[in-house]
Amino acid sequence: MKNFILFLIPLFLFYSCNKETPETFDLIISNVKIIDVASGNISEGKLILIEGDTIRRIVDEKNIENYTAHETLDAGGKYLMPGLWDMHVHFRGGDSLIAENKEFLSLFLAYGITSVRDAGGDITTAVLEWRDQTASGETDGPRIFTPGPKLDGTRPAWPGSITVTSPEETRRVLDSLESLEVDYVKMYDGNLTKEAFYDIIKAAEKRGLKTTGHMPLTANFMEAIDHGLDGCEHMYYPLTACSPIADSLAGLNRGYGIVEQLIDSYDPGLAAQVFEKMSANNVYVTPTLYIGTTLAEILEKDHSRDSLLQYVGPGIQETYRVRIEGARRAQASGSTMRQKMEDISASMIRPMYDAGVKILAGSDCGAFNSYVYPGESLLGELNALVDAGLSPREALETSVINAPKFFELKEYYGSIEKGKLAHLILLNNNPLENLKYLENPEAVIKSGKVYNREKLIAMMEEIRNK
Repeated sequence: MKNFILFLIPLFLFYSCNKETPETFDLIISNVKIIDVASGNISEGKLILIEGDTIRRIVDEKNIENYTAHETLDAGGKYLMPGLWDMHVHFRGGDSLIAENKEFLSLFLAYGITSVRDAGGDITTAVLEWRDQTASGETDGPRIFTPGPKLDGTRPAWPGSITVTSPEETRRVLDSLESLEVDYVKMYDGNLTKEAFYDIIKAAEKRGLKTTGHMPLTANFMEAIDHGLDGCEHMYYPLTACSPIADSLAGLNRGYGIVEQLIDSYDPGLAAQVFEKMSANNVYVTPTLYIGTTLAEILEKDHSRDSLLQYVGPGIQETYRVRIEGARRAQASGSTMRQKMEDISASMIRPMYDAGVKILAGSDCGAFNSYVYPGESLLGELNALVDAGLSPREALETSVINAPKFFELKEYYGSIEKGKLAHLILLNNNPLENLKYLENPEAVIKSGKVYNREKLIAMMEEIRNK
């Protein structure tokens, strides 16, 4: 009996000591209200235990004595939600503007944007480097998803694009893009033929590469869906399918000169069929409403005192002239197409959403897109979606939930739960009540780092034009 008791004593001490030894993590967030964007629910009384870049566990706050961390964040009862995604941004302007483009990374983080989808440009090597550096935390900024160069016809609309005119070229180009480990394929319609457009979609589909972008207006949107198109950028292309006279207009070969007639012939009944097919085939749309309004009003507003202009480099500011001059030419010609396009685009949002079409929030910020500032413009896009009929929760869904779904990454993003990446933003108030509460986040968490408000302000100060 004595020997048995002597055996039990060390066993008891072993389990007692282990029970009392706190489990250590890299970061613990406490005293926080957790937002579930999918349901709109708010939960409290939980500890978020983070290791590296991943949420390892969420436990009851009453058990706080069982855990310790290298860093702790008392949220002070504030609101925590997944970081925002901007699904249409541009890094471009040539080698001389690489440094100014890189400064955008700080602006994105300062606005709570922890992931961006680059829509293609002419500084691919630099963007690929930033993609690796921001993923590892070596460089402060959002995670970057990129297509590399755009694919276009023999007269590309943008520098850095790759010409595709035949199935053989399609094969070679996709080989090249795969060697760069791009995240998707982006098409553009400088003068890409409908045949090449369809061929890129079909060939990429066989390789498991996602496709989105601009569609030649001579092509058929519904046929592109049948070939495996995954998304479209802007609303022009669904619009073509919603006009009963689109095919005859396409035969005129007038490019975007047919848009006003497409708008005037828009058929809601036909649109319902288009949206149903988009939903059934999981085709995403990035409306970019905010930039449309900004450019439609560009000659009416004085942007010289914009508060964010001081964070945009002089070289990129110089590129803004292109859009301004284009607006002046349109005004001189008496064209009202841009404003009409914004009106019809906004009217399509609620019916699309109700039909189950997955909408993506994208700002189209970057060089050449005048006064569409990184960070702020995504908030403008979310608010534009609300103005078009979505609730704040539904608008947030287009960024926080649909964006990772496009890349089939919902296992890692979209909510605050065990196993998801700890790309998070801390807000003073509940954005489900009003999207204005997304402004000035109290903290951003990404790549294992906590960027508090002071750090975010300091990052912006570093890039401010002196």
